Amino acid sequence: MKLFDELKWRGLIDNVTSPELEEKLNNGGLTFYIGTDPTGDSLHIGHYSSLLCAKRLKEHGHHPLMLVGGATGFIGDPKATGERSMLTKEVLEHNYHCLSKQIEELFGFEMVNNLDWTKDITIIDFLRDIGKLFNVSYMMNKETVKRRLESGISYTEFSYMILQAHDFLHLYEEKGCTLQIGGQDQWGNITSGLELIRKKHGADVECYGLTMPLITKADGTKFGKSETGTVWLDKNKTSAYEMYQFLLNSEDEKVIDYLKKLTFLKKEEIDTLEECVKTAPHLREAQKALAKEVVTFLHGENEYNKAIKISEALFKGDVKTLSSEEASDALKGFEKREVADHITLTEALVSSGIASSKREAREWIKGNSIQVNGEKINDVDFVVSSEYALCHKDTLIKRGKRNYFVITQK
Repeated sequence: MKLFDELKWRGLIDNVTSPELEEKLNNGGLTFYIGTDPTGDSLHIGHYSSLLCAKRLKEHGHHPLMLVGGATGFIGDPKATGERSMLTKEVLEHNYHCLSKQIEELFGFEMVNNLDWTKDITIIDFLRDIGKLFNVSYMMNKETVKRRLESGISYTEFSYMILQAHDFLHLYEEKGCTLQIGGQDQWGNITSGLELIRKKHGADVECYGLTMPLITKADGTKFGKSETGTVWLDKNKTSAYEMYQFLLNSEDEKVIDYLKKLTFLKKEEIDTLEECVKTAPHLREAQKALAKEVVTFLHGENEYNKAIKISEALFKGDVKTLSSEEASDALKGFEKREVADHITLTEALVSSGIASSKREAREWIKGNSIQVNGEKINDVDFVVSSEYALCHKDTLIKRGKRNYFVITQK
């Protein structure tokens, strides 16, 4: 399968600016760029598909430039919901260095920072040399701007399109970059860059744009949020175990789409897993394959094995076998409920809201339905204390087969 056909099969092409790009992609040799702004100190799982797409192009003989926008981060790409909060110079510098390190370690792309070629441009030069080439009517017809016209958009965010277009022009002139790729929400910015290059260098310039669909859940909302918040690529923000569990819980109707976009598994392997979803969904073979591929790529085989160990320990109730670090990871995904120290298990279940009454709590305990840190407890007067905690002051309560709770002693 040629590269362009594979990208289409994986659902990674939303739009291209020219049909000529298909042959260009198949032949290799393009220098292209993909960008992100340093709005956080880590990428999240929503970025992952786009970066993997760039890696796929790299493996087919194209040269990627990864732009982390030290300049555009000051401005903010317009959101549909309203103005972005302005970040300080210190925060942006910190985020830039964190993202650059993360991307280089994970993907090995050549890094560029648009602050390097933007910081010395005067406002007069910017307006004369770049702004003069943009028609306001043209800019207002871009989808990201149109969505904000009624609620209002600042001149600062309105100008973001021009800055990004200037990035494409600079990389074309200095690096021979002829392709920009990005999410489908970047179409307006990408085409603005192409328009600027053509106005500067002629209409016959061979430059292209490619956008990728945003990854969504079955209900159409963005993929990448768990019950505890954003799923980050940095394991210090989202542990390998949390990442594993998030992917393991992927919806049956979406997991094949995720396998295509988020892994390097071949078509034959994914077709086999798709059949498993249809015939034996309870085995969750596709979800397990997805979790294994992503966690191993991001964090390595040892972290993947650790995630498996934690999952099995929780399932079997063997949490005492976990190290302090593993136990801490295991409990991260659960809501913590504060209770007093040195109280009976009956009181702890009621005080934490796990049981609605002491009578219900006693019935569960006497019926062998309650485990404390992996051990079945049937003594209603059993004392729960911080000394008995699994890690720090946290104690894992399990009711029945699937209900987990974490209580923490004050």
